Amino acid sequence: MPTNYINFNGNVVPEEQEIFNVENRGFRYGDGLFETMLYKDGDIRFLNFHVARLQQGMELIHLDDANLFDEFFIRSRSEELIRKNNMLGQQVRIRLIVFRMGGGLYSPTTNKPGFVLQVQRIEPNLRDKKVGLIVGLYSEFKKPYSDLSKLKSLNSQIYVLAGIYKKKMAFDDVLILNQEGYLCESLTSNIFVYYEKILYTPALSEGCIEGVMRRVVMDMARAEGIEVVEAQISAEIMKRADEIFCTNTVQGVQWVMGYKQKRYFNKISRILQEKLLSWNYDSNEEQS
Repeated sequence: MPTNYINFNGNVVPEEQEIFNVENRGFRYGDGLFETMLYKDGDIRFLNFHVARLQQGMELIHLDDANLFDEFFIRSRSEELIRKNNMLGQQVRIRLIVFRMGGGLYSPTTNKPGFVLQVQRIEPNLRDKKVGLIVGLYSEFKKPYSDLSKLKSLNSQIYVLAGIYKKKMAFDDVLILNQEGYLCESLTSNIFVYYEKILYTPALSEGCIEGVMRRVVMDMARAEGIEVVEAQISAEIMKRADEIFCTNTVQGVQWVMGYKQKRYFNKISRILQEKLLSWNYDSNEEQS
């Protein structure tokens, strides 16, 4: 098999090379953030949104030098790695991990950031567009919410446990509840519920990730004249909703076909899937 390469703190090295020790704070404490981005048609989609979210998150957890992780830095380092891995002309998942350097116990010795950049070829998969997802509801543990809940944190225990449940039950995805028992998000996505001609999505105050695609979909829906409401949403709405769909940067809009015996339409999600193919914020700067 050909060697895959990653970028660790500015050095391009084989991914199997050991790059840090047991003192690494990302490993020990989940002390860091990550961004997952889509490289498509020669560029990173919605890169400005990813940069804004990452920099805001770094400032929130008191990581220094957030301004260094700008669009030029991420684009140039990503393209270098895509070329090195012979992935030019393909769709690529980019994962940027930013962690706090140095040692210390809970109190760190420094707030300087380190980073790991990875790229992965995306294999085409049209199943969700043709058939739709069958989802379950994960309720063993609930996601607590705070001002940190919106971050894409390295501390991902709730998602790991939900992922175990998804695999055990053979669902395509599972929806996660917040600490009050209201809908929060899915395992890898934000969620939207279309009910009585209104498109609902959990508010950030409900503990969901502040998703880039969530933001894009809300703007696209409003551009189509669809009313969008950020709200506290009971899981009971899943029994009555007209549509449910999931959104993330890599998969875009994924429509949910069924939950238990309930089956859903996909009219709105199909409109948004098509609109996403050509949606470009260069001509919609007032919305960003």
